[in-house]
Amino acid sequence: MHRKWCVYFLKLPTTGHNRTCLAEVQDLKSCGDGVPKENSPFINNTDNDKGNSYDGTNMALFEEEMDSNPMVSSLLNKLANYTNLTQGAQEHEEADDDEGPKKKAVKSPQMGTFMGVYLPCLQNILGVILFLRLTWIVGTAGILESLAIVGLCCSCTMLTAISMSAIATNGVVPAGGSYYMISRSLGPEFGGAVGLCFYLGTTFAGSMYILGTIEILLTYIVPKAAIFVAERKEDEVDALLNNMRVYGTCCLALMAVVVFVGVKYVNKLALVFLACVILSILAIYAGVIKTIFEPPDFPVCMLGNRTLQNHNFDKCLKTEIIDNVTVTTKLWKLFCKGSELNATCNEYFANNNVTLVQGIPGLTSGVISENMWSEYGPLNMLVENKKLPSLGGSDPAKDIYMPYVVNDITTFFTLVLFCVLVYYYYGSNCIMAGSNRSGDLRDAQKSIPIGTILAIATTSVIYITCVVLFGACIEGVLLRDKFGDSVKGNLVIGTLSWPSPWVIVIGSFFSCCGAGLQSLTGAPRLLQAIARDGIVPFLQVFGHGKANGEPTWALLLTAAICEIGILIASLDSVAPILSMFFLMCYLFVNLACAVQTLLRTPNWRPRFKYYHWALSFLGMSLCLALMFISSWYYAIVAMAIASCIYKYIEYRGAEKEWARYALIRLEEAPPHTKNWRPQLLVLLNLDSDQGVKHPRLLSFTTQLKAGKGLTIVGNVLEGTYLTKETESKRAEQNIKASMSAERTKGFCHVVVSSNLRDGFSHLIQSAGLGGMKHNTVLMAWPGTWRQSNDPQSWRNFIETVRETTAAHQALLVAKNVDSFPTNQDRLGEGTIDVWWVVHDGGMLMLLPFLLRQHKVWRKCKMRIFTVAQMDDNSIQMKKDLQMFLYHLRLDAEVEVVEMHDNDISAFTYEKTLVMEQRTQMLKQMQLSRTEREREIQSITDESRSSIRRKNQGAAQSTNLSRQSSSVEDTQEDEVAQLIHDRNTASHATINDKADTGPERVHMTWTKDKLFTERSRNRECNANVAVRDLFNMKPNQSNVRRMHTAVKLNEVVVNKSQGAHLVLLNMPGPPRNRGGDENYMEFLEVLLEGLNRVLLVRGGGREVITIYS
Repeated sequence: MHRKWCVYFLKLPTTGHNRTCLAEVQDLKSCGDGVPKENSPFINNTDNDKGNSYDGTNMALFEEEMDSNPMVSSLLNKLANYTNLTQGAQEHEEADDDEGPKKKAVKSPQMGTFMGVYLPCLQNILGVILFLRLTWIVGTAGILESLAIVGLCCSCTMLTAISMSAIATNGVVPAGGSYYMISRSLGPEFGGAVGLCFYLGTTFAGSMYILGTIEILLTYIVPKAAIFVAERKEDEVDALLNNMRVYGTCCLALMAVVVFVGVKYVNKLALVFLACVILSILAIYAGVIKTIFEPPDFPVCMLGNRTLQNHNFDKCLKTEIIDNVTVTTKLWKLFCKGSELNATCNEYFANNNVTLVQGIPGLTSGVISENMWSEYGPLNMLVENKKLPSLGGSDPAKDIYMPYVVNDITTFFTLVLFCVLVYYYYGSNCIMAGSNRSGDLRDAQKSIPIGTILAIATTSVIYITCVVLFGACIEGVLLRDKFGDSVKGNLVIGTLSWPSPWVIVIGSFFSCCGAGLQSLTGAPRLLQAIARDGIVPFLQVFGHGKANGEPTWALLLTAAICEIGILIASLDSVAPILSMFFLMCYLFVNLACAVQTLLRTPNWRPRFKYYHWALSFLGMSLCLALMFISSWYYAIVAMAIASCIYKYIEYRGAEKEWARYALIRLEEAPPHTKNWRPQLLVLLNLDSDQGVKHPRLLSFTTQLKAGKGLTIVGNVLEGTYLTKETESKRAEQNIKASMSAERTKGFCHVVVSSNLRDGFSHLIQSAGLGGMKHNTVLMAWPGTWRQSNDPQSWRNFIETVRETTAAHQALLVAKNVDSFPTNQDRLGEGTIDVWWVVHDGGMLMLLPFLLRQHKVWRKCKMRIFTVAQMDDNSIQMKKDLQMFLYHLRLDAEVEVVEMHDNDISAFTYEKTLVMEQRTQMLKQMQLSRTEREREIQSITDESRSSIRRKNQGAAQSTNLSRQSSSVEDTQEDEVAQLIHDRNTASHATINDKADTGPERVHMTWTKDKLFTERSRNRECNANVAVRDLFNMKPNQSNVRRMHTAVKLNEVVVNKSQGAHLVLLNMPGPPRNRGGDENYMEFLEVLLEGLNRVLLVRGGGREVITIYS
């Protein structure tokens, strides 16, 4: 049914065009389907955007900018293929063969939290320290101090894991792990310095694990495989080191080959190694439970109160009776110069008896009370049981080469702490392994925090319970026997396990192998990430690798550095510097999290919410304290190395602009996307008394900025500075007073210009200084533009829109700004609705997040609406948009609104017709006084010369030359003469042809005649104009754009009329200025029925990113 919407804004008659409405509407039904677009102010008919052109009618209002701002539906189609696979995270051997269409599709990540993070973290933490050193630590430091040491390490690791979880879930973390997180948070200098130290630490940790593997192999598995055998006890150390050098080099070469062949083989072997580690842990707990009922038989032979090594004797006896004959044993021969009973023996051996002490007395034996306190001592101190009787003898310093168990190093609290840090902190490097595995995880932002924290909590429980259980089950002298010499060279922890010590031996062996492979896998990728960033020029060659991305050159350098550690050969000599590097890395991870939290950068949106800057600061302080408590000189060395690298990178000039967390460097270069925040230029309007018209605009500024970044509040006065100086100062004072009242932190800038348009242009171009320049303009919608007699008001608005676009600045236009909340308001449960129609850099996503940081909007929820067209899959669009928001770390409800290409209604057609008729009548009937004067002046200038020529031969007594006439009379007389000449032009031509004589007829015009003539001409012109208005047809392009505004307004009002705030893409102004009036009408229709609206235009760059 034809809807009669024919009530004109200008009260035009409604007759004469209704009968044509249906016909015109029917003609327009197919205007978007195959009909060539006509040339109009709103159409970009160049050939450059054929691929992005939109042929429908629903989004015609945005089609002029489709080349730069694509539809959201097309953007989401690209996001559907997004993957967060990192460098080296998957094998590319099969996929990287250049087979064209035969190329295999990359499978999506499928690993979950348990297999992808939790178990690998367990494997890394449960390593050397648990199987090789924890019993010695408990025996040396005692249960209480061991608990304190392990508690410190676990606390520091847990705090660092919390900080790392926040950083790792703040976007996608590509290859590089901790280096990437630190460099992108604190800058390339810090990242490079700590990254290289962490690389060296990881590489030497590979040496440490390989040496640990060889130690287990030669000490506990196949001692007879030693190539170098010591003939004297004092040569045993050198022989062991030489064996470790040879076997370690062979093991390193084998592991490097495995890593070179492919990471997938490392991952397959890792599962085997992990299974062995878990079985070993279970065997320890099973052995502890078994000691309650049946303690294992591992006796320790004691001479007096000294512990004996029992490698070379079977029986803990000096003599024994065989066939009623007393004979000496092998133990006798070790202390005496012969096997005879009267042979000269060691004095201590002669004065003391040998006794057997049960090495594993069991959980209920009460030995826990004896192991509660520490037993520190110097190098080569004998391991003794103070409760056993001992008679004095030879000097203990001379007995170190006798078969006693002695300290191989000087022990004290900080040294034990240092050893724990060395072994534990490389194992706890699993907190970085999780971020490196993000490409293999189904949901990295969920799996990394949960898996890492659960793994650290699990291993902390394992370590703490093991400390207590070892102290409650094992005799103290056996605990202090680092290498198990008193139990025939068995691994001490193996004596406790069930069903066999070999379970622990094999498990620890594979644990060290797996950790060594992980080091040789992770360190080259870390170096490759640093090299590819280009912050250290001479390392750039190591950024290259195989065609599949494997870091071949970095692997070679890593193997070479690792070989240096193996040639050192001593496990305890390689280990010390490692803990410093790792602690320094964790220190800066905590620092990065604390800095980001305190600065509240717009990109800081971690999905992991259980963090706080105080926890990060505590973790940082704990790391620093542990560095200096354990070894202050190693801490100084590590920090000196990091400082040298830092200064080198700074000197070479790292060209990466990452984390400008403060305005320390005022540069012209734009900030990185992750640090982009709106730096506002607020354009205020003042009333006649220089008071602020819209103070709520300043309130909204405060809520949006929260005191962060730059704010410039500007205003333009029309005139000259010489005449407006007083008003300018008064305006500045009023603006500052309003800023203070609204708690807006920023600067005030009042400009005096000859016209408002030039003044606003100057502000947009020149406000700010150097790097402290605005990137966003905030202004109020000109709500009274329809009622204004001066069209310059809305023309200035449109020109401001154009100039912000040309300056690549974002634009925010607040409609009904006086209804926006004040800073004292607290909005209740409600929504901030975002209507994302076209993508223009992500401003629509960022602004609600920033607003919700303020207490006024904190309780509001965010909803995002997008528009689906006829050919779009709305279900898939919703899934893609939800995934995109998940990667952006934004919590919002998502809804896809379907807008089909419906036929253009008669309502839309007639509304467009009314708009165009109104515009045309404004041009004809509502000319401003200035334009009328300009028209009269132009007519006067055109006719002045001809009138003067005609009056030169005339009598001086004519009315046209009276000297007493006023200026206005003279001008009107001249105009009248011109009108008469034009009206009688044809008659004059005929007369000239008929009569060429010198006589001409001159008429004298009075004012009455002039006004009568002018009225008659105006009536004729008005009648013609009215007939033209009622016969005109609306421009088809304007009809389609009105259709966009009407349909989009319907769905927005339907969904968001009750929202606290609506954010909407702002269509661009027409490129042809002839359609400016229509542009304002389109926006009015688009926003009709909405209370608080913020129109948003991007600045031509991305302002939000999925990356950390």
